[in-house]
Amino acid sequence: MTIQPSLFIPHGGGPCFFMPDPQDRWTSMRAYLEGLAASLPARPRAILIVSGHWETPAGFAFTGAQQPELIFDYHNFPDYTYALKYPVPGDPALAGRAAKLLAAAGIPAAIDPSRGLDHGVFVPMKVAFPDADIPIVEMSVDRSLDPALHLAAGRALAPLRAEGVLIVGAGMSFHNMRAYGNPAATEPSRLFDTWLTDATTSPTASRNAALQGWADAPYARFSHPREEHLIPLMVAAGVAQGAGVLDYSDEVLSTVISAFRFA
Repeated sequence: MTIQPSLFIPHGGGPCFFMPDPQDRWTSMRAYLEGLAASLPARPRAILIVSGHWETPAGFAFTGAQQPELIFDYHNFPDYTYALKYPVPGDPALAGRAAKLLAAAGIPAAIDPSRGLDHGVFVPMKVAFPDADIPIVEMSVDRSLDPALHLAAGRALAPLRAEGVLIVGAGMSFHNMRAYGNPAATEPSRLFDTWLTDATTSPTASRNAALQGWADAPYARFSHPREEHLIPLMVAAGVAQGAGVLDYSDEVLSTVISAFRFA
């Protein structure tokens, strides 16, 4: 099968892509997500997506449902956003394969047969793959949020790329809820984004070292008071053996938001 890249993508704000957007705040991000399928070297056999909205203690977990439900884990949005549909199938066999790959690397992993897909998964995937015909397995992040552990998890999962599986980290490269929409946040977010882009597009060894020390970057803790939305990048980067490329960048809600691709 064609080897798939790995991606780190923004999932937007709640159900933003399915609401009126008169100020075009989400237009460029939506366009990026809409173009993902056509940008891939082949149609994925399945998608394994890491969400910062699912944390598990002492290791990782994978959704094992044949037909996962949706988890509407956003709040204070219009009623119709809680009736969104995305009847995508799961892939229990892929969940099992991924768990075994982690276990073989000495990383604890489990399968959750009942958990559904949170909005960090179904919102961007509904935009990128609207036909809901490519099986999806969601992967948690470890509650430790240890960058080295998540890079190692990515390395362990790398064989899936040659099996037609697209591996995606879904989060936000900037995630400070109190700073969104504040013009004073623009320059700090840009400085962090410049550092993050330089780190992510560096050769593998220096990239991994930089990402492990992300908290020392300019305005790191301003950009991520808590890093659960950045950690999926570590898995996507760990999958790859080469430098990443900047796949998307724009100013959204007065902050710079980027996406990355790894061949």
